[in-house]
Amino acid sequence: MAVPHQEHPTHEHNHGPTCGHPEIAHGDHVDYAHDGHLHKAHSGHWDECEPGEHVSHSGHAHEHGPHCGHPAMEHGDHVDYAHDGHRHAKHDGHWDDH
Repeated sequence: MAVPHQEHPTHEHNHGPTCGHPEIAHGDHVDYAHDGHLHKAHSGHWDECEPGEHVSHSGHAHEHGPHCGHPAMEHGDHVDYAHDGHRHAKHDGHWDDH
């Protein structure tokens, strides 16, 4: 689950299909990975799109890694893998759903 509204106040870069940053469909919007965090467009500015709580992705048997075929993106102190409209991050022997 994402934090309801956390504006990224000094973000002057305009994201889009040709900006060069990884994009991932996330619920009803698109996130752009930039400088270790994720941005989404909102009412003429950019918001942080960060999980608000720990959500384990149960039943995820696929192991992500450098050669799994899913896009990898730096996210804070870890790597997320984009898979089926979710971002997965390895955490304590399971995958979290971001």
